[in-house]
Amino acid sequence: MRYTSFVAIGDSFTEGMSDGLPDGTYRGWADLLAARLAARAPGFRYANLAVRGKLIGQILDDQCGPAASMGADLVTLVGGLNDVLRPKCDVAQVCAQLETAAELLVKGGGQLVLMRSPGRQGPVLERFRPRMEQLFARIDEIAARHGALVVDLYASKALADPRMWADDRLHLNAEGHRRVAEAVWQALGLPAEEDWDVPLPAAAPPGWRARRTADLRFAREHLVPWIGRRLTGRSSGDGRRGAHVSPELGTAFWVSPADHTNPGPVTGWAPVGA
Repeated sequence: MRYTSFVAIGDSFTEGMSDGLPDGTYRGWADLLAARLAARAPGFRYANLAVRGKLIGQILDDQCGPAASMGADLVTLVGGLNDVLRPKCDVAQVCAQLETAAELLVKGGGQLVLMRSPGRQGPVLERFRPRMEQLFARIDEIAARHGALVVDLYASKALADPRMWADDRLHLNAEGHRRVAEAVWQALGLPAEEDWDVPLPAAAPPGWRARRTADLRFAREHLVPWIGRRLTGRSSGDGRRGAHVSPELGTAFWVSPADHTNPGPVTGWAPVGA
């Protein structure tokens, strides 16, 4: 199938953190996928409504309605992980909200894609693994009921490699996002360009001093600010809108490349009709 329009909704994972561009914006798997789809379809349209830090209830309330109304050929929904990583979480409620979101999106038509999110090897993954697996089991059930595709990134050993993750240990780096884009591309039945789950080459583990230095930098630059936001009830997404949501009107809009044969980065695409 040739997809001519694509809407992506969710949290920081879909926004593109931490696949940074030189201008300080993020690219991420959704933008990479959009550029590849655009090269196959003249007049291709794309909108990324995802905002970092959002819980599934916020995604449902703020993003699903606009996404459904856009009538895209392809819609991706990834959410719920911010919920299950919090100290207190009603996983059953999170699953119910995710299903409500999926039900709303399928009414808009088009192919819905859900994901079992990747997990970085380490103590955080082990602590929250039962919650994550409960959420992912429900995702499989939702997909079966609504004809959605599921991209299983959680089972990937390659994406569990710490070298695929940014310094904040919460978000994939550029290579991780590139592999996710390829995984979704293949799940859509499009011709594979590579094995997205091939492991990275073996490498000697960093020494004790390097690990401690990295731990201290992580605590100072990422962990302490994260704890501060939790204690004060703030979110990294407070006051932010999706990349393709008008700050003046608060409404979602499409962007499209000037030349579909050479789409270039999505940050250079123009709003449709502009």
